[in-house]
Amino acid sequence: MEDHNTIHIKNMVCPRCIMAVEDLFKVLNIEIKSIRLGEVVVSRKLEDETKRQLAKQLKDLGFALLEPGKSLIISQIKSMLIQQIHHTNEPLKVNYSTFLSENLHHDYSYLSRLFSSVEGVTIEKFITAQKIERVKELLFYNEMNLSEIAFQMNYSSVAHLSAQFKKETGMTPSAFKKQKSPGHHYLNDT
Repeated sequence: MEDHNTIHIKNMVCPRCIMAVEDLFKVLNIEIKSIRLGEVVVSRKLEDETKRQLAKQLKDLGFALLEPGKSLIISQIKSMLIQQIHHTNEPLKVNYSTFLSENLHHDYSYLSRLFSSVEGVTIEKFITAQKIERVKELLFYNEMNLSEIAFQMNYSSVAHLSAQFKKETGMTPSAFKKQKSPGHHYLNDT
């Protein structure tokens, strides 16, 4: 079921990462059909030497070429969650477990066990940490009020968002908002 023209890349977590990878593919004269976080579809299968060059240059940029297998699934889970939480404005219509299992074609219990065994943290904790990072960003840049943020981030209420925020950061959203620096980071393995 794996497409030989699809290349999976670890550590692609933002739009700037897509631009950096796209630029590298242009330098190496590799034609791209489509590109998104963690994945590039090329027009033809890469020769072994081209693949080795690509892997080396991706590593120099802080990325990694992933071979099919468990690390690929972990990377796909992270990329999908980061894309959904940080770069999509539409709330999910299904829960994260359904979203992941439908898109990755694996039972969620398998994905959950695999993720926890490799990452040492549950998918739920990873999601919560990513959501809190996104909330920090939205608060810092005054893009929305707390009830709008709670709605966009799929929290059942402002109180639920505030409680989870305080549990994760040790401060309330309003105390965080008074700070001068967003201090956000993507919780991704490097």
